[in-house]
Amino acid sequence: MSFEITEDFLADVRLGIESGDETALRKAIDELPEQDVSALLQELEAEEALFCLQLLPLDKASHVLSEVDTDYRLKLIKQFTPQSLATYTDHMDSDDAVDLINQLDVQVGEEVIGWMNNEEKADHIRDLMHYDEDCAGGLMAKELIKANLNWTVDQCIEEIRRQSKKVDKIYSIYVVDNAGKLLGTVSIKKMLLADEEVLVADLYEDKIISVESYRSGVEVAECMKKYDLETIPVINVQGKLLGRITIDDVVDFITEQADQERQLMAGITEDTDEDDSVWILAKSRLPWLFIGIIGGLLGAQFIGVFEDFIQKVTAMAFFIPLITATGGNVGIQSSSMVVQSLARDSAYDGLEWERFLKGFSVSLVNGIAIAGAVFLFNYFLQSDSTLAVVVSVALFSVVLISSFMGTITPLLLHRFGVNPALASGPFITTANDLLGIGIYFLVAYMLYTF
Repeated sequence: MSFEITEDFLADVRLGIESGDETALRKAIDELPEQDVSALLQELEAEEALFCLQLLPLDKASHVLSEVDTDYRLKLIKQFTPQSLATYTDHMDSDDAVDLINQLDVQVGEEVIGWMNNEEKADHIRDLMHYDEDCAGGLMAKELIKANLNWTVDQCIEEIRRQSKKVDKIYSIYVVDNAGKLLGTVSIKKMLLADEEVLVADLYEDKIISVESYRSGVEVAECMKKYDLETIPVINVQGKLLGRITIDDVVDFITEQADQERQLMAGITEDTDEDDSVWILAKSRLPWLFIGIIGGLLGAQFIGVFEDFIQKVTAMAFFIPLITATGGNVGIQSSSMVVQSLARDSAYDGLEWERFLKGFSVSLVNGIAIAGAVFLFNYFLQSDSTLAVVVSVALFSVVLISSFMGTITPLLLHRFGVNPALASGPFITTANDLLGIGIYFLVAYMLYTF
C-alpha cells in the first residue's frame, strides 16, 4: 500500500526543518521508499527539500534526486556546487545521471563530470551524452552484467559478483564474444546448476531480442510491449553490446510523450508545468489562442458577406453554433483516431484505402443520423421547411468534410515530420469552424436562390 502525504505529515516535516531536529526528521523520511521521499520533497520549498535530501544516506539521496520531477529537480540542483552534485551522480545509474546533467549549462555539466570519483561511470555518462534523449541510446544505461562465452561457470560467477555491485537489478546476464558482440543470454539458474568448469558457450541461449542505439523510443516501447520484456539490450550497427533499457525508463518515456501530446492537443506549444511562472504558462498558450481568434475573425467576416441574406432568413443565425460545434467535434474524433494509430504503429506512414473507406463509412452513417434528427426537429418545430433542408444538408456535408480533414491532416503532418497530435487540437477546430460556416451558407444560398 502506497504512503499518503497528509497535511499533518507535511506540517511535522516543516516543523522539524524549522527546529533543526535532524534526528527525528531523518528517522521520519529515511523509512519511506525513494519514490515517496521524492513526492514529499516536491511538496516542499526548494530550501526545505535540500535540507531533507542532505539528511539521507548518499545512495538513497541520489536515487531520490533521480526520481524527482525534472522541473522541480532543476530548482534543487541549481543550489549545488558542481563538486557536491558530482557526489550524487557517482551513485546514480548512468542514464539518470545524464538526464540530470543535461539540465545544466554545458560548462557546469562538464565540471560535474570532472569532479566525479567514479571514472568508469564518468566515461559512461560521456558516451551517453552523444545520443538524442528520445532514442534507444539516450534511454539506455551502461550498467549491466555481461559474460564472455569463453569463460567457465566459475569465472563467470566471480565476474557477476564483481559487476553486480554496480547494478541495482539483475534481469539478464548478456553473453558476448571477444569483440564485445552480443550473442545471447544465460540465466542465473543455469549458472548455479552447472559444473564449475563448464563453458558459458555451452549454456547460453542465442535467441535474444535487442534494439539498435539509433532506434526511436517509440520503437523501443513497442518492442518491449510486443515481447513482454522487462529489459532489452542495446547494440550498435555492428552488433556490439552498448547497454540496456529497463521497463521503468520506457514507462517514464511513454508518460512524458503522452504529456507532450496532451499539451499539443490542448493548443499548448511548449513543455510546461503548473509550477512554472505566469509568463511561461501564458506564452505557451497564446499562439493557438491567437490562431483561434484569427479564425473567429475570418468567420465573422465571412458571415458578414451574407449579412443581407441572413436579414431575409434570420432563423439561419440560430444554427451557426450547431454547424461549427459539429464540425469541430467530428474533426477531433477523426484526428484522434489517426493519431492513436500512428502512435501504435511507428512504421505507419501512409493512408491505407481500407482504413480511409472505413472511416468514411462511419462518417456517412453518423452524418445521415445527425442530419435526419435535425431535419425532423426543424420540420415539425419550424415553419420554414426549406431551412430544415438547408441545415440538414449542411450538417451532413460538414460531417463528411470534417471527417476527411481530421483524417488527412495528421497524416500530412506526420509525413512532413510534425507531431500529428497538433492536428487534434485548435488546428482542426479552427479549420472546421471556417469550413462549416462556408458550407452552411453555400448550401443555403443555393437552395434559397434556385
